[in-house]
Amino acid sequence: MKKIASLLVVLALLFAQSKLAGAQGTTEPASPRDRFYDRVSPTEREIIPYDHIRESDVFMEKRIWRVIDSREKINLPFKYEGIDWKDMHPLITIFNTAIKEGAVVYDDEYFKIPLTTEAFNKKTNSIDTIAQYDFDGNYTKDTIVQNEFDPGSVKKFRVKEDWFFDKETSTLQVRILGIAPIYTDPDAGELPLFWVYYPDFRKILVKQDCFNPKNDAIRMSWDDIFEGRLFGSYIIKESNVLDRRIQDYFSGVDALMESERIKQDMFEWEHDLWSL
Repeated sequence: MKKIASLLVVLALLFAQSKLAGAQGTTEPASPRDRFYDRVSPTEREIIPYDHIRESDVFMEKRIWRVIDSREKINLPFKYEGIDWKDMHPLITIFNTAIKEGAVVYDDEYFKIPLTTEAFNKKTNSIDTIAQYDFDGNYTKDTIVQNEFDPGSVKKFRVKEDWFFDKETSTLQVRILGIAPIYTDPDAGELPLFWVYYPDFRKILVKQDCFNPKNDAIRMSWDDIFEGRLFGSYIIKESNVLDRRIQDYFSGVDALMESERIKQDMFEWEHDLWSL
């Protein structure tokens, strides 16, 4: 029995050494990491769900449309190209990637008409016709060139949101409903490229890092940016009986002043609730 046990031990050691040698021979060396510590994967993040709001607790509600301009200093993370941190992407790139992977976006701000792949390609890609000539300058044929969508052309985002006062918590709160990248049409001006239903997209945005200009160790997700209101914007419309945007009755500095007036009115409304 002792001889059998010794033989089994020797065989086990030989098998372990052969496995170790095989593993050492097949394992590729790990690539150097571009930081001094191991970071937890952002894919482990989960969204913080909203509190349930009862209709009877909504004392006041106001619908607001606003614009985020990525050219403003506070909004520069919206177009950060991952120059140093390669795992970060601009918001429009995240939207486009999600759409290609099957995420649903809409052609209208009421989220009734899903945007088909053909319609999306038609909006994002352009076609140029280039005439070709021979060496004598005679026209020969036209060549059709398809230009792929340039994410850098999107510099603004339109946000649709609802502000409301919750009687249960006695707080003024906001819920973002939709986000739309804005492109400039030569004839019609600024138009939404598509509408993203924000509550559904939160599970995608929470797993995507956003550049934090204050601290590289504290990584924020895009969900943190929107839920924490860490962006600059200006109001372009409030719900009104004529369904007018501010630009329909004001322009220039007057339009900016009207935007500030709407913001101030909501602040004063909440303030006056606690005033005698």
